[in-house]
Amino acid sequence: MAAEPARTQLRVGRLVKAHGLKGALKLELYTDDPDGRFVPGAAFTLQVPEASPWHGKTVTVREFRWMNSHPVLFLEDVNDRDAAESLVKAILWVDQDGDAVPEDDAWFDHQLVGLDVVRDGERVGRIVRVDHFPAQDLLIVQREASDDEVLVPFVKAIVPEVDVTAGRIIVTPPAGLFEELAADRTEDPSEAAPEHHDDAPSEG
Repeated sequence: MAAEPARTQLRVGRLVKAHGLKGALKLELYTDDPDGRFVPGAAFTLQVPEASPWHGKTVTVREFRWMNSHPVLFLEDVNDRDAAESLVKAILWVDQDGDAVPEDDAWFDHQLVGLDVVRDGERVGRIVRVDHFPAQDLLIVQREASDDEVLVPFVKAIVPEVDVTAGRIIVTPPAGLFEELAADRTEDPSEAAPEHHDDAPSEG
């Protein structure tokens, strides 16, 4: 897995699919101002696996279009479908202007780490890190009074409120996300009946 860029940067998009034969890529947006972000000449740091030929490189926007309501990006030196395919799942980062106005629903990792996690009015843990994956981000939460970690998908349905000023996030997790670990700690093995169950985490 590729490391997150060390500089203070903002994640603005993910390349999800090659489009056509001329190097275009469909784009998943993580910015409220795509037309302002993806102007010709704009450069982005790539987050890709270390084995990728694009590892450690940046890309420059050649053109940004809307096609059938979908954002599509053309990049310099990406001129055919094969080149575009090699960039699928890459995440785009841009250096953050210190004077820029923060975008809605966009936070740096360092703003999230350390926030209290509150459910139904009670503190249930603390964010210790943020893991970035192509499908979604995960908040790694250390449970209250334990070393157990819970992986919370960072999506609006589960994390409806982030209040950096108050130092907390509000979560509405699926039933059992936090309780399963608590039950494992309190259950008396001598009283528990043998039971077969699937420990694999459910898809968020």
